[in-house]
Amino acid sequence: MRSESSSTAAAVTEQALVRAHALASAFLQSLPERPVAALPSPDEMAAALDEPLPEAGCDPAAAIDEWFARAERGITASPGPRFFGFVTGGVTPAALAGDWLASAIDQNAGLWASSPAAAQTELVVLRWLKELFGLPADWAGALTSGATMANLVGLIAARQWAGRQLGFDAAGDGLAGQPPIPVVSSTEIHLSAVKCLGTLGLGRNQLRKAAAPGGSVDIAAMATLLREVAGPVIIVGNAAEVNTGQFDDIAALADLRDAHPGGAWLHVDGAFGLFASASPRFAHLGRGIERADSVASDAHKWLNVPYDSGFAFVRDAAILREAFAAGGAYVLGNAGWDPFTHVPEMSRRFRGLAAWCALKAFGRQGYRAVVERCVDNAAAFARWVEATPGIELMNPAALNIVCFRILGRGRDEAATGELNRTAVRAIQGDGRAFVTGTVWNGHAAIRAAFDNWQTTLDDVALLQGAVADVARSLSG
Repeated sequence: MRSESSSTAAAVTEQALVRAHALASAFLQSLPERPVAALPSPDEMAAALDEPLPEAGCDPAAAIDEWFARAERGITASPGPRFFGFVTGGVTPAALAGDWLASAIDQNAGLWASSPAAAQTELVVLRWLKELFGLPADWAGALTSGATMANLVGLIAARQWAGRQLGFDAAGDGLAGQPPIPVVSSTEIHLSAVKCLGTLGLGRNQLRKAAAPGGSVDIAAMATLLREVAGPVIIVGNAAEVNTGQFDDIAALADLRDAHPGGAWLHVDGAFGLFASASPRFAHLGRGIERADSVASDAHKWLNVPYDSGFAFVRDAAILREAFAAGGAYVLGNAGWDPFTHVPEMSRRFRGLAAWCALKAFGRQGYRAVVERCVDNAAAFARWVEATPGIELMNPAALNIVCFRILGRGRDEAATGELNRTAVRAIQGDGRAFVTGTVWNGHAAIRAAFDNWQTTLDDVALLQGAVADVARSLSG
């Protein structure tokens, strides 16, 4: 028989979940018309939320109600169809439901013993993703918190491989006193990969960069860099770079890898570009990814699952396990796959459930349609930019990112740069759409990324209207 205290706890939990469901449902229903952002200041948010730790607690349902009321001004409508900032996807219905269930059942997805369901689900998700992208079936992999951690996983494996080529165990012996491990990439390498080089002790400042005119690495310049390296080297390629969506020639990088006398490891940052492989129309952009040694990608971008979620694949399963080797009597002897042997974390959230539900509900055809619709939306916006006086397309839109700027009449470069930085804030403040700023070829610019499964041409038209109105207002 259930005790009175357990019955009370169940009732309190149910009330809190009912209130959370009501708040979430209202938020989701508001997304089509809701202003995408309110742009509160840090002081405003501190005034709304900061307070001393309460001495006494309160009802859980009241707590969640109070938080939402106080924090709502700072909640962006990033799951909605008019959020074009960064490269942020939405959340499919199946993915959201799976994520909620994952929170409720609260599985530790680090070891087989802690949750056989979570471990096996992750294995299935990884196999499905390899099938979706046409990657070799025998590659090892794991789910991560995003592309940054996925890059870290791939580069940890690369570091382990390079250490072995140089005669030491990077994970076991460390890097102190060992020969340096050179890393080469393009000038458009993503900051997350650079951050990983610092984390791994390879050195952010030791990275050697080849020019990338137009966003795609100059293969001849990369070949010159590689000739300067006598021993093993790690090559980092982009599929695609984050400002304009241009792809490196991955097949050509693989050829350079194969020809390098000292041996080379090819890591590909495919945070969103890997998804081009899901469509026959765009798969050519990433030709050669299947020849890489490791690949990193994001799931909370084009897979449209909740934050946080990413995944990494590594060709050499043995070197990946060696890189993360760790043991203890309390984690040994499991019958099945232990995910912690492939990633930095021991304890891990059950990210695989949201991804499994998303892939099951959409299938290969569904994701092909999402990718193609998003790229078509980007192309439609790019055509509008090119046809609109006073607005300039900064680079061809190769996939789902459009980089543009507003041209200020009679303004010099500095003034035009300030105009565009102001325009980003003005478009965000307008509420119809959300974009982010960048710098491209030395010019301040604006980025719009299209990777939400719900975005339609009507939403693109709203973005066009917001950009046109702000351009007209600021440029006179």
